Amino acid sequence: MKKFLAPLVLAAGLPCVVSAADVQVYGKGNVSLQHADETGDSKVELVSNNSRIGVKGSEALTEGLEAFFQFEYETSIDDGDDGGQTFSQRDIFVGLRGNAGALLVGRMNTPLKNAQGKVDLFNDLEGDIAYLLAGENRRSNQVQYRSPVIGEYFSGSVAYITYEEDGVDPGISAAAGYTQGPLYLAVGMDQDVAGPDADVVRLVARYSLGVIHIGALLETYDDGLVDEDGALASVLWNLNERWNLKAQAGSSDINNGGGESVSLGADYRLSDSTKLFGYYTSETNDLGCGGVGCDDEYLGVGMELKF
Repeated sequence: MKKFLAPLVLAAGLPCVVSAADVQVYGKGNVSLQHADETGDSKVELVSNNSRIGVKGSEALTEGLEAFFQFEYETSIDDGDDGGQTFSQRDIFVGLRGNAGALLVGRMNTPLKNAQGKVDLFNDLEGDIAYLLAGENRRSNQVQYRSPVIGEYFSGSVAYITYEEDGVDPGISAAAGYTQGPLYLAVGMDQDVAGPDADVVRLVARYSLGVIHIGALLETYDDGLVDEDGALASVLWNLNERWNLKAQAGSSDINNGGGESVSLGADYRLSDSTKLFGYYTSETNDLGCGGVGCDDEYLGVGMELKF
């Protein structure tokens, strides 16, 4: 990450008003060339997988207390256009951080979404768990508290989300996590976040056996009309310093009846910040494509560069 603001200011046309804060520009370019077979429609496409650029920083206010901010934007490497815009907002917030934790206000991932940790090995690609599950939410108008690490192992967060409409209940999201050595456990809940009257509960576990990392996730969804659940498991094998092999599979009736997803992939690391990757993903459901069900397959290769 580079400690200068000029590139982002020039790219986004934003005024440079930060002076005393410690500012860092960061980002990720992730693009893949894939063959997509979507229920009989076959094509080759170049895909920008949530590529982004951001700026973040902090400023010490008193001993043990600092103000901080983050402005992160998605940009599409494939065609430079995301819904008619060059940039679209991702996590945008300001906050205060101290010994008692952090308080953030703005637009950001909910605590339940963050609770997934590193279980989703195909995040931002076609095999992303958002195909199956309802808890992958980033919400605006949010006030979020994140605790410090308690007793060396525990941490938690809670968010209040106002929809700024008369008669519409605010959303609540909360999560708690436990980390000790190779073991990670978490539980999260959403109320009125995935939809009106929608209650979501998520359980997450990940365990590292040396170079093998095993993850599992369970989720339930209930909005009074629909009461469904879903599950997902993943395995990552750090073959050596260069190669990672990974597999992931899940099923869920939450987003689409009979939804199933299977992904296989390999990463080849060129450096600490750059990698090449390949993947295969199969996604099916019973009702998603005109009531006759979907049967989609994706085969791709790509490159990711972080800075």
